[in-house]
Amino acid sequence: MQVQNLKIAVQRSGRLADASIALLRRCGIEFDNGLGKLRSTARNFPLEILFLRDDDIPQYVEDRVADIGIVGENILAETQTRCESVQKLGFGRCRLSIAVPRGSEYVSVQSLAGKRIATSYPHTLAKFLANNKVECEIHVISGSVEIAPGVGLADAVCDLVSSGSTLFTNGLVEVETVLESESVLVSSPDLDDRASELLRSLVFRLRAVIAAKQNKYILLNAPNDKLDRIKSLIPGMKSPTVMPLAMSGWSSVHSVINQNDYWSVVEDLTAAGAEGILVLAIEQMIL
Repeated sequence: MQVQNLKIAVQRSGRLADASIALLRRCGIEFDNGLGKLRSTARNFPLEILFLRDDDIPQYVEDRVADIGIVGENILAETQTRCESVQKLGFGRCRLSIAVPRGSEYVSVQSLAGKRIATSYPHTLAKFLANNKVECEIHVISGSVEIAPGVGLADAVCDLVSSGSTLFTNGLVEVETVLESESVLVSSPDLDDRASELLRSLVFRLRAVIAAKQNKYILLNAPNDKLDRIKSLIPGMKSPTVMPLAMSGWSSVHSVINQNDYWSVVEDLTAAGAEGILVLAIEQMIL
């Protein structure tokens, strides 16, 4: 039996919830997500949104309660389900790290041998330790992992880290990165033809939105005798657009630059003689 709507599971609350909802809306998908709402049907795209606990999303997708889901790679690795990663989404970046009390003697991962490590990610941690041939005692706890060394429960912790401020506050220092994580779109390995078709359509929109967020549209005026140098700095997707200005000897140059290169490129353009530089946000970018 073919599905009528593609069912997507997103986090009901937490660090990925708002960003997941915003991403779907930037894809032009209209739906309601009022307080306490557990499911919603899009008005202009065959999509049904299920609002779930993040830890449950991979299992719901594997069991085909949902066809696809948005979840952190850390959860995907820990739950060990058969979900397939379809698209990295560019938000919710963090890392699963091992941290020890500040001042501890630490040389390498082998320094953890025989230690007690507190974590909410026992499977991911056990795999990391096995790969490094280190035997430890793993204490599984939920929430407030970082206080474990302070109360004598463990010698180290393995927990999610974003800024590192929580570790610092609790007198801990990062020593090993177990896993780099960001949000990903995952799918069931058993999608039927209808669901697969709708997934392709959704991924097309997602990639356009993600590419737009990662890039900026740049316009500038350039003296013609410096055009070659300026064009080399902003090659764009294929090549820049160059149009003559009313003022003799000058041209307008339009292109796209990566967000991460923005300031260095603008500095180089200014040094090369570019003037009147405008940088604009891009709504969608079809590659």
